[in-house]
Amino acid sequence: MWTEVGLCLVAFLVIYITHWIIKWRNPKCNGVLPPGSMGLPLIGETLSLIIPSYSLDLHPFIKKRLERYGPIFRTSLAGRPVVISADPEFNNFLFQQEGRSVELWYLDTFSKIFVHEGESKTNAVGIVHKYVRSIFLNHFGAERLKEKLLPEIQEFVNKSLCSWSSQESVEVKHAGSVMVLNFSAKQMISYDAEKSADDLSEKYTKIIDGLMSFPLNIPGTAYYNCTKHQKKVTTMLRDMLKERHDSPETQHGDFLDQIANDMDKEKFLSQDFSVQLVFGGLFATFESISAVLALAFSLLAEHPSVFQELTAEHEAILKNREDPNTSLTWDEYKSMTFTLQVINETLRLGNVAPGLLRRALRDIPVKGFTIPKGWTIMVVTSALQLNPSTFEDPIKFNPWRWKDIDSHSISKNFMPFGGGMRQCAGAEYSRVFLSTFFHVLVTKYRWTTIKGARIARNPILGFGDGIHIKFSEKKK
Repeated sequence: MWTEVGLCLVAFLVIYITHWIIKWRNPKCNGVLPPGSMGLPLIGETLSLIIPSYSLDLHPFIKKRLERYGPIFRTSLAGRPVVISADPEFNNFLFQQEGRSVELWYLDTFSKIFVHEGESKTNAVGIVHKYVRSIFLNHFGAERLKEKLLPEIQEFVNKSLCSWSSQESVEVKHAGSVMVLNFSAKQMISYDAEKSADDLSEKYTKIIDGLMSFPLNIPGTAYYNCTKHQKKVTTMLRDMLKERHDSPETQHGDFLDQIANDMDKEKFLSQDFSVQLVFGGLFATFESISAVLALAFSLLAEHPSVFQELTAEHEAILKNREDPNTSLTWDEYKSMTFTLQVINETLRLGNVAPGLLRRALRDIPVKGFTIPKGWTIMVVTSALQLNPSTFEDPIKFNPWRWKDIDSHSISKNFMPFGGGMRQCAGAEYSRVFLSTFFHVLVTKYRWTTIKGARIARNPILGFGDGIHIKFSEKKK
């Protein structure tokens, strides 16, 4: 009898598991799902995505599936059903549907780091999004850069390079992160790295290290360390915000002051949301600019003709000045045609983030298929920026290509700062910072690569043990 009962239980278990696997591989849909595979139960195809790829080309996970299924396909990543799109027309449609058919979305790890106690307005549209964009443009937009920040950036870069030149070598990705974060934090919260007891760059480094890990909040894991340092930063910011709000005489005229002043005017500006806004703004500057800077060093070392023309452009700027020791002007920045081509080409190849994420708020029809409500949609910008139909010989570092690309192609296929209404408000700030860095670098310093790095994607752009550079001042 017990044998029969045991056999029945085993049979029931086999049937249940089989049914569950079939259901996993064939999700419900009010139409036809895009082609693809859901992979293994629970983990989906996550492991294939995080295997490092040592090339600037598309990650094999994306490239193989585009060849097999076409520009729109389905998969499952970290337990979530995902539709991946490399279709320019559909991507453009999604960016126009913000707040209607789709909303901004993050992986679970990102959500838990950037959302405090379940409260998030990062997806909000309308008045909240307008305010967030406005406050960042007020402090980092073109007018602010033109009127105030440009000479300050140049002074800060010169100070950083002077410090780097006194060292045997510098790992430029980390050093660049520290440089950009310290300058941005100065503008946002009047942070002084030399005087502060809190080392923000160290804390953000720990946060970055845990972002692409599984969200296991267990002591000793990368994610646990990530959340621990995130709490330390947000606690510091919360204390600063409270002091500014309660004691107007302590204000400094920075980004945090504006939020503190606006908290009594705007109902959505809770303390938690305000802290989250500052924390996220600092994070954005910490990682993105430094990764592009590190990649640029690697590419320039391999392409001396590019470096030669870049240097010539900046030396010409000095020759055209009455006093070569004066600070950069806005007109001089705008005249850096080749420099901006180098930056665009580095951004095109870099693709620091694996893609832009949205969540479907309703069933979305696309080219005979249906994306079910609640599914995540990943816009793979790297597939657009490495498309040979738009960019000839797409893996080649060729800044001169930007002379001939028309603006329509650029708008649909070049999205280093996102697209639509969510395009990064710090785009011009990033370009100005990078342009200013190159100006100071090529006119005042020499550099030699001491140790290169094996560039890898897993899926975020990484540099292995880092790119180590020796800097020295040019003799006058």
